[in-house]
Amino acid sequence: MHIGNRIRDILTERGQSVVWLARQLSYSRTNIYKLFDKSTIDTGVLLRISIILHYDFFVEYSNEIKARQK
Repeated sequence: MHIGNRIRDILTERGQSVVWLARQLSYSRTNIYKLFDKSTIDTGVLLRISIILHYDFFVEYSNEIKARQK
């Protein structure tokens, strides 16, 4: 799973803009675009994004772990 792509997808699904997310995180727009390029992300930042977007990205990681254990 490429977490940056998933964050961008969920942001789009929620109908929110990059500017909105940047404001919520106190990041610059440039840093949000850099975040979209990342395949991994700090768990603290991912927790904040999960709360802001009302989406549990950690469940996707848990599902990936379960799928790989089969």
